[in-house]
Amino acid sequence: MSAHQASHSPRGALAKIEAILTPHLEPAEPGGKATITLGALSDLMEERAFGLLLLVLALPCCLPFVYLLPQLVALPMVVLAVQMASGRRAPWLPETLRKRQLPVAGLLDVVNRAKRYGGWLEKLAHPRFASLTGDRATRIIGALLVVPCLSILVPLPLTNTVPGIGVALAAIGLIERDALFVILGVLAGLIWIALLVVGGPALIYFLISLVLNRGAAA
Repeated sequence: MSAHQASHSPRGALAKIEAILTPHLEPAEPGGKATITLGALSDLMEERAFGLLLLVLALPCCLPFVYLLPQLVALPMVVLAVQMASGRRAPWLPETLRKRQLPVAGLLDVVNRAKRYGGWLEKLAHPRFASLTGDRATRIIGALLVVPCLSILVPLPLTNTVPGIGVALAAIGLIERDALFVILGVLAGLIWIALLVVGGPALIYFLISLVLNRGAAA
């Protein structure tokens, strides 16, 4: 990359994603909706594809009132995390996932909302403890991220928003080489899932008891 290109490259993970998606906003056919395949998106992300792909896929899971997209992105997130854990340096997606169509306008809307509500947080990311985001560490990070990614795959309440935020923070950390963001993201996802595993059955028992008691009182 030339000095001129570097000086004009977007700064920040969200700005990088926006710059990749914006040229694809025009639909291929008049009156249609612009889409981009997951494979094309992966190819455009080049050297930091794991971090950028995980971030763009995790963002729809972080925000409330975003529908359909979380269901489209959950399985690819699991595949990416497993590949990181296996030591791959670049993502490989099976053809069925490479052909998966994602709405460009929907993704850009999610990115803009993320910038509006959480852009200040992204600005705090900068290279810290770089050795903890190197190749060996990335394998451990990938293995730990499998758990929150699997949680997002589960179509139940409370299983995607906080894990999605955790994966997004870890992805920003990978992109910016900021181990603090990676650690915070992984911990947020794992702690929330632990709370769900421990507290979920108790909550279900409480709700059942409440319904039964009201039925008996009636």
